[in-house]
Amino acid sequence: MERIETISTEELKNKLEAGEQLELVDVREDEEVEQGMIPGAKHIRMGDIPANLDYFNKDKEYIFICRSSRRSENVCYYLKDQGYKVRNMVGGMLEWTGDVK
Repeated sequence: MERIETISTEELKNKLEAGEQLELVDVREDEEVEQGMIPGAKHIRMGDIPANLDYFNKDKEYIFICRSSRRSENVCYYLKDQGYKVRNMVGGMLEWTGDVK
């Protein structure tokens, strides 16, 4: 199986603090994101990704987020197979120490 590119929570936090414009997608369920999302992230539940492919642009890279990084990894494999540039935030929201909204 092809390797998925990853980003650590620390790396992501540093990029956001440096003002980088990143495409973040949180694939958790509705009740999970109520506890807080990384500011600027778009919420598309994992099960809704196939129906929302028109949201994604093959010229951009997307960083996927979930609670522990297992679901976001699955989404990454799925979208990579479709030809999208993806990266998985390892550790998920369990390890996120940055801001949430």
